[in-house]
Amino acid sequence: MNDTYFHEVQSKTPTRFWVNNPTPKEAVMAIDAGAEYCTTNPTYTSKMLKNRETREDCMNIMKEILQYESDDSLVVSRLQSRIVKKIMDAFLPVYEKTDGTRGWVSIQGDPEKEDDPSDILREAESNLSLSKNYIAKVPVTKSGISAIAELSQNDVPVIATEVMSVAQAIQVSEIYTDIAVKRRNPAPMYVTHITGIFDQHLSEWKKNTGAEVNDEILWYAGILAGRKLYSIIKEREYPVVILGGGARGLHHFTEFVGADMHITINWKGTADKLIKDNPPVENRFDVPIDDSITRELLEKVPLFKAAWEEDGLQDDEYSEFPPVVLFRNMFLDGWREAKDTVREVRNESQKN
Repeated sequence: MNDTYFHEVQSKTPTRFWVNNPTPKEAVMAIDAGAEYCTTNPTYTSKMLKNRETREDCMNIMKEILQYESDDSLVVSRLQSRIVKKIMDAFLPVYEKTDGTRGWVSIQGDPEKEDDPSDILREAESNLSLSKNYIAKVPVTKSGISAIAELSQNDVPVIATEVMSVAQAIQVSEIYTDIAVKRRNPAPMYVTHITGIFDQHLSEWKKNTGAEVNDEILWYAGILAGRKLYSIIKEREYPVVILGGGARGLHHFTEFVGADMHITINWKGTADKLIKDNPPVENRFDVPIDDSITRELLEKVPLFKAAWEEDGLQDDEYSEFPPVVLFRNMFLDGWREAKDTVREVRNESQKN
């Protein structure tokens, strides 16, 4: 697959394409279409267990792990690592061809253990042995920030995720900058603004509260928050890479084209649709948005104001910020679905 939409984006702009939660076949197609990196999250295992292409392989690996592991959560963790390793193998040639500057594949561990930095660190240490193109994916919560700092000090590449506010981005960027300036070759740091989930939460908030804010105005919320985060990181010259995520529409990619940032999207329903539609590649990121839209959002949407202002949240509020809660609950649901499958298989094997 040559000369796709993403190849054109990457030849004409600094914007880069990551693929999110792909099957092994989708990973190969994404690389062929121009993807240079990959993210996975804690729903990955449950998705692969339900996917026709991957279910049998996942079940076989699970049964093997069950022979020596009695803890259901650890079974899911081991399974996650084993199946993501296949994606790492697919991206390894990209990593090697670019001298380790691209080709990263992320793992974000057990969301039930995210409140303890030591658990996050233990999972990252275990996953480091999988492949040299592994990158740890850690939420920007109070506990996560502690783990991110230690990982960065130990030269482990990190994606700082679950960022829904400017305050989160500033804090984690400043911590990383303080570490990076003292190191000759610091491991990379990607700061992810979860634009799509932020917008999804605001849409649900409007529906549940009956708030009088126009849908056309609300459509801009995540884009504006992402633009502000971007401008602060660039103006202050934090040595991090900005990564957009959580896409819930094609605009969560196309409206950022032209920016010096990376964006992760699902293959099915987003990347494949952009390739099929092949929209014009143009710098949408620098197209002005009327200031009245920002003013209305700040006036009518309290969560937007909290996300927008530099001091809108304190670090002990990050994990309870409603868009972050929405995202984490998705991860918890997916992880627990996988644990349910583990229990079912374990019980069935014990009967036999």
